[in-house]
Formats: sequence, C-alpha cells, structure tokens
Amino acid sequence: MQTINILEEVKQAWGWVGIDPIELVTENEFGNLIIKDAKDQFWRLCPEDVYCEIVANSIAAYNELIQDEEFLDDWFMTTMVEEAKKSLGELKPDRKYHLVIPGVLGGEYTGKNIKTVPFIELIRFSGDLGKQIKDLPDGAEIELKTTP
Repeated sequence: MQTINILEEVKQAWGWVGIDPIELVTENEFGNLIIKDAKDQFWRLCPEDVYCEIVANSIAAYNELIQDEEFLDDWFMTTMVEEAKKSLGELKPDRKYHLVIPGVLGGEYTGKNIKTVPFIELIRFSGDLGKQIKDLPDGAEIELKTTP
C-alpha cells in the first residue's frame, strides 16, 4: 500500500482532530501509526483505543519519546502480537490485526477479540467511531449497530 494513500485516508478519516499529515513515520501490526504533520509535530493514531493525538511537538521530543520504555512496550504490543499470530497467523499484505470491539468500548485485549482487517478499513472505521463518540463522557452507554 502506498504511503500517499494511507496519509490521504488518515486526513479523510481523522482530519476532524486537526491533523494535516505529511509523512508516515512508522506503523505497527495493530495499525497504530506515527505521523508527522505540516508543523513538524508527531501524532499517534491508535485504532484500538480510537484516538489520534499529538505525542511529540518536535523531532527532539519524538526522539526522546522513542527512548521511553513504557511507550515502546505500548507501541510494540508484543504479547498481543504473539497471541494474534498464534491464533490468526502472519498478516497478509495491507491487513492489520485489530480489536473487534475496541478497547474504548470495553473490548478485551485478548485473542478472542482479535481479527484481521484491511488496513484502510481500520483507519476509516476508527476515525468514524472516534468522531461519533468524541463528546461522550467516560462510562457513557452506547448502542453499537453493525451492518453485514
């Protein structure tokens, strides 16, 4: 998948948070992205927790962040990736692992709640869901409707 397409998808799905993506810095197997914007800020798009936010305001701050052990543990999601690979196998091109019910909606971080999905769909779904729930208080009840 071309980086340009991913950046355009991020802009379309998550532009409502103010991101103006210009560079895809890195991605992980659960579709998390680190994206540099036009102001040289670094954003993290986290589909399983349905957020896209600034994690570093400069390259120096980003370089410091990627030395932080807590950030790295969260980023690499080693246990989750191992569990996903064991039950679902290696990822096919342009696909990512994802939580069927996102963590922000009470989904469990276990193998029973992990499937694979086309990467573009994951970006679109998380952005759409994020926009719909952005103003809800923590603990608010929602009704999730899916279509086949």
